[in-house]
Amino acid sequence: MKLQKYISKVLDILIAIVLLLFFASFGFRDGRTSGWYQQFFPNMNGSTIMSMTFLDSLTGFAATNTNSLIQGYILKTTNGGDNWNIIFTYDSLPYNNITFTSLKFADKNIGYVGTNYYDLFKTTDGGNNWQKLYISFGCSDMAAINKDTVLIVQSDIIDGGVYRSTNGGLNWQALGPTGGSGQPGSIYMFNKDIGFNLGSSGMKKTTNGGLNWFMIPNETYSGIKFIDTLTGWKCWDSIKKTTNGGLNWFAQRTPSISLNFAPYSSFSINNRDTIWMVGARNFSHIPIYKTTNGGINWGYQIPDTTVSNYSFTFISFINSKVGWVSLMQNNYEIHTKVGGDDTTFFTGIKLVENFIPSGYTLGQNYPNPFNPSTNIPFELNESGYIILKVYDITGRTIKELINGRWGKGRYILDFDGSSLPSGIYFYRIEITGDITKTLYIETKKMLMIK
Repeated sequence: MKLQKYISKVLDILIAIVLLLFFASFGFRDGRTSGWYQQFFPNMNGSTIMSMTFLDSLTGFAATNTNSLIQGYILKTTNGGDNWNIIFTYDSLPYNNITFTSLKFADKNIGYVGTNYYDLFKTTDGGNNWQKLYISFGCSDMAAINKDTVLIVQSDIIDGGVYRSTNGGLNWQALGPTGGSGQPGSIYMFNKDIGFNLGSSGMKKTTNGGLNWFMIPNETYSGIKFIDTLTGWKCWDSIKKTTNGGLNWFAQRTPSISLNFAPYSSFSINNRDTIWMVGARNFSHIPIYKTTNGGINWGYQIPDTTVSNYSFTFISFINSKVGWVSLMQNNYEIHTKVGGDDTTFFTGIKLVENFIPSGYTLGQNYPNPFNPSTNIPFELNESGYIILKVYDITGRTIKELINGRWGKGRYILDFDGSSLPSGIYFYRIEITGDITKTLYIETKKMLMIK
């Protein structure tokens, strides 16, 4: 009987080991305790991801730089990034410094991958086969608009410029002078007519498919997206919104949770209310930022699989639930199927619609006296940097309510004083206008009675 029990225990252990090996062979991993989990790329012999895109909740593509084997790769996933397969290998011999730079798809079948040399690759069957197209310029960035129209920008001082093909990449036209300094290194096209590019000379816009470009003064971007021909957002050291097609931009409230100096790098727009953004980090985490009211209030998520010391460079949401965030050149990627973790939103502040301020104003809180919460109104007739703090009667800072850039408008802040004792308090605002650089300071008194 004892021998039989011993044999039974041994069999149980063997079965457990077999099951663990079985699950491991299919890529099951722990660490999925939150709304985000890490995904992994196959062995690429030292290559790192340079460009990535997702066409739907299952299908995605990525392109790498070249490695010590002088090879670059195009990868594809058909299960939302849980598994990636190398579908094309680029042998760049006899050159050893050629790399894939930009990967874009016009639809689910037609896609392009550019290089920093004179090779452009095209697929017409969803990545199963890739055809090499020889061009006379390199590719810094690309916009694939439809099956016929593709635009490429190159920042090089020799062959840099804007190039367009209207027959699927077979022939190319140089739009404007090529070569020289200030050529664009990135391009975004909302449709076949309207788009933007960015180079060292600044940000430019086209309304005729790239034939002509005009300057948008004093603006730059790392990511830019439009929801229609008039309304769009862009980010760099702050996030800005336009409602007139990019002619003017106003800063929205920048998310601030002890940020380090890394700028915002990329964002994804689901609709005119819901926007996701990555890039800037604090000193211990890399937050994923989210707004559900078009940027009036920003919240953040800190996934438990995140890495430190870096900033995310890519974000893409197919819908409100399914999205990816990646630190591409370190081959680090996380994925959510449930909209990520719970979002921690900042202090409740709402924008009063259709109100045009005439100046800077800090209003009297109401109700006053209050218990335990009250409303603090303020107005800005131009975007600016705001600091709003609450002090006790001795002048000691009790709470910092705002520290960041805000757009023009009238706002009402909900201040919760439930953790404070009864007494007299002061709230003080400092505003520095983005345009006029005017400094406005005002202090008001409020009374809490419990």
